[in-house]
Amino acid sequence: MKQDYTTTPSLRGLCAKGCGRSDHQLNTYDYRADIPANNDASDLVEVQFKNTRKGYFRNENRLPLEKGDIVAVEAMPGHDIGVVTLTGSLVPLQMEKAQLKPGTEIRRVYRKARPLDIEKWHESQALEQETMIQSRQIAKELGLDMKIGDVEYQGDGQKAIFYYIADARVDFRQLIRVLAETFRVRIEMRQIGARQEAGRIGGIGPCGREMCCATWLKNFHSVGTGAARYQNIAPNPQKLAGQCAKLKCCLNYEVDTYMEACRRLPPRDFHPETEEGTWYYFKADILAGLVTYSLDRRMAQKLTAVPVERVQELMALNQAGTIPPCLDENASTEERPRNDLAEQEDLTRFDHAKKRKKKRKPKQDKPAKAQQ
Repeated sequence: MKQDYTTTPSLRGLCAKGCGRSDHQLNTYDYRADIPANNDASDLVEVQFKNTRKGYFRNENRLPLEKGDIVAVEAMPGHDIGVVTLTGSLVPLQMEKAQLKPGTEIRRVYRKARPLDIEKWHESQALEQETMIQSRQIAKELGLDMKIGDVEYQGDGQKAIFYYIADARVDFRQLIRVLAETFRVRIEMRQIGARQEAGRIGGIGPCGREMCCATWLKNFHSVGTGAARYQNIAPNPQKLAGQCAKLKCCLNYEVDTYMEACRRLPPRDFHPETEEGTWYYFKADILAGLVTYSLDRRMAQKLTAVPVERVQELMALNQAGTIPPCLDENASTEERPRNDLAEQEDLTRFDHAKKRKKKRKPKQDKPAKAQQ
């Protein structure tokens, strides 16, 4: 029987309707966008605003909304302008993931944005940079220990959200009064952390890619120095810290794999006994499953890498009172180069000064003899 590929959604690949513009942070892919009557499954819509701010609204008027549409939604006061990022049956699942507080009011979608709404929206966005610089100066004059990192105007220009960073609690009641008198809008203050500020500013990480917090990372988990210790990373604060001056979030990505691999390693206090002598733990390659031992406790002497399976055999032999002839016949021995300068180079090479070559003067053309 011939398969009809034109009516089988699972065989057609990715749906173009579910894709969005790549300039929106935390963009979601609607893999159910090509299913018939998907938008009728739920009247809820996910709308994204500046940076990571998202909201969920009810499409009571049953507007034919698709991903990427610019809409006007209910706000307090007035209305706000945002971009639709998700519709249909996936929106309730996103709301469960967002863990909204019980009793949260779900507001309405008014309409698709009109040209006048979009023009007013762009005018409000053009004021954000100047407002942020001016508000920083006002906070400095009031002597407040805080930093205003970003400003977001509402789509109709009636409200402005000021995102600030502060190490301690700040009494900004006087600041709100001054900002309201200066900019003639309703003021809302929101405190963010250093990681959230780095995500809003963006940038390129040491890996050469755009920072995770500025592209897809939404929930920030605590990162401890134990994550670096499990992965045998040198505790260098300059290399472990990101652009937010906190420990890099990517330290948590592989720590579970390393912890699982560490359970298979032998204990460090086990010293294999062979006919060559007593071997001491030197280092371990966690993912490769190799343990390197040295014949000297204090320095690297005849370093030998042994697989974990061989170490377990040695533990069983030593517990039984058997001493094997060698650590491992197939093990690789690492010989470190010596650092004795007397053997590597001749110390008398500094006694003789190099002769400087004389620079040749450029030849000058002789004047032609006068014709007699």
